[in-house]
Amino acid sequence: MAQTVRLGELSWPEFADRVKAGAVLLVPIGATEQHGRHMPLSVDAIIPQAICEAVAHRCGGIVAPVIPYGNRSQPRSGGGPAFPGTINLSAATCAALLRDVLAELFRHGVRRIVVVNGHYENIWPSIEAIEGLLDRLGRDGTDGLKIVRVDHWEMIKPATLARIFPDGYPGIELEHASVIETSIMLALRPDLVHLERAAHDGPARFKPYDLYPGPVREVPASGVLSLTEGSSEEKGRWLIADAVDGIERAVRDEFGL
Repeated sequence: MAQTVRLGELSWPEFADRVKAGAVLLVPIGATEQHGRHMPLSVDAIIPQAICEAVAHRCGGIVAPVIPYGNRSQPRSGGGPAFPGTINLSAATCAALLRDVLAELFRHGVRRIVVVNGHYENIWPSIEAIEGLLDRLGRDGTDGLKIVRVDHWEMIKPATLARIFPDGYPGIELEHASVIETSIMLALRPDLVHLERAAHDGPARFKPYDLYPGPVREVPASGVLSLTEGSSEEKGRWLIADAVDGIERAVRDEFGL
């Protein structure tokens, strides 16, 4: 039977042995957030976890349990907090949670870490978490620690985007619950995707500023910021391949594997 890559499925001696051997530890972070009527609230957790596991199998790595809660959903990138089921954490809480996870991994001897983000609003809290850890350790006390932080969509090749969006790429913010995420989920978990429920009430036309308190009228009623039309399992495989290849390349380059 193939050796598991999931930290939670290892015994503590197995974990210790792999860390001692220099295994890369991948930490997927996501969210519990609305993804339209056609997909589950767990999209932003499912995708980075699957990508991390694929990379770990290639590189002999370990994957920490996914962090399933993220920084608060925003109308212009995630639809906002008005949708039932979206569970928002403050940026400070997100940063503190991830910082403490990273600190514990460091305490256990892990020195090669990759944080893979699946939720747009997690970008700055994840940066703050890493910087906070370095502040805590002291910049001269990191004992060889190296952390790679990546948003999985940044690994998508321009050529792939051109194939998927021949009429122009709307940008990752408006791709919330749209072609990219829907296609990836069709490749990973087609049982959780119900395209017949998708309401084509987008794309959103946002003003170039934020207004508080909400609701924001420009958010489509479905929560899909662009459109799901054109989503396919094949496109999902292209996108996953780009993400896995790109992160594997970063792991091998940065950690000398």
